[in-house]
Amino acid sequence: MKTNYYAKHLSAIRLKKCYEIGSARIQQYLEAEIQFTLSHIHPNDYVLELGCGYGRILSRIAEKAEIAYGIDNSKNNIALAQSFLKKYDNARLFLMDARNLEFPDKTFDVVIGIQNAISALKIEPKLLIIEALRVTKENGLVILSSYAEHFWEERLQWFVDQSKAGLLGEIDWKKTGNGVIKCEGGFIATSFYQKDFAALLSEMSLNGEILVVDDSSVFCIIKKVNH
Repeated sequence: MKTNYYAKHLSAIRLKKCYEIGSARIQQYLEAEIQFTLSHIHPNDYVLELGCGYGRILSRIAEKAEIAYGIDNSKNNIALAQSFLKKYDNARLFLMDARNLEFPDKTFDVVIGIQNAISALKIEPKLLIIEALRVTKENGLVILSSYAEHFWEERLQWFVDQSKAGLLGEIDWKKTGNGVIKCEGGFIATSFYQKDFAALLSEMSLNGEILVVDDSSVFCIIKKVNH
């Protein structure tokens, strides 16, 4: 199983701290992402979260869905998530890579990869979508998100704060900009803007809804339909 920077250096308690130190505007952004995602989930749904971390979002999904599945490629994340989610009998956690989901075809009503998962998971976007759609039921949804282009300053400041807190290396200002944040030690975060989602859907001949939420996130919602 391949691992990335998050799995090696920014998992469990360190990852949790990243979210806790976010400014009021970052907290608004994070909550807006969750609320928008929850609006597409129904009580009888089986939902899968790709890259569930320590369970921050999955706990909210478990409060609404029939069963909330979460996968992550970090053993530390899964261990903390098991504790974080222990009161949710309908939460299921798996150590697994999103590029090779160990679930049967057409298992889930909704598959989500938010909080810039399309970048953070470090999987070629087409492969990520193909695998997500494989495990999605007919008429089910794949929901992905990244950062809105005009949210750059708030996002960058959040990563500066994480760097100052010792959670990331120092920002490499020579290589940071145009939607990319790079830090010493190997951390790199990219962006997937509206035009990028549109180009990807066109290339894959998929129909999807692309929209900005809270002036901070870009969401891409793909409905699986028979062709």
